[in-house]
Amino acid sequence: MRTLAQEIGARAEAVVAARLVAEGWTILGRNVHVGRAEIDILAVEPPSGAGRSSSLVVVEVRWRRRRDFGLPEETVDRAKLARLRTAAMALRDGAGPTGLGVPALPIRVDLVAVEPAGRIRHHRGVG
Repeated sequence: MRTLAQEIGARAEAVVAARLVAEGWTILGRNVHVGRAEIDILAVEPPSGAGRSSSLVVVEVRWRRRRDFGLPEETVDRAKLARLRTAAMALRDGAGPTGLGVPALPIRVDLVAVEPAGRIRHHRGVG
């Protein structure tokens, strides 16, 4: 059984995943467990017209109802980013759940902050 906070977090992740798909991204998995790390969204960002190539992107989604204790972005520390990057490298190298079809692409960690009233901020390359 999930708590209310977990349900709201899952909805925030669904909103972010839908937005990424609408922008042409391919979602490889959600809530992917690799060791002790959990990747909220594992996706491939398509190449852009600006000469950027495709990337394997770990998307950490943070939701906050209020800013009393800071912005959602402020809740992610270096240790968390390092765990996410290590998990993505393990997946790319063949560890973790099978069937994801993780391509050998450059890895990037993005952070997406979700707040009430539909405010979404996507920070690329945070880790």
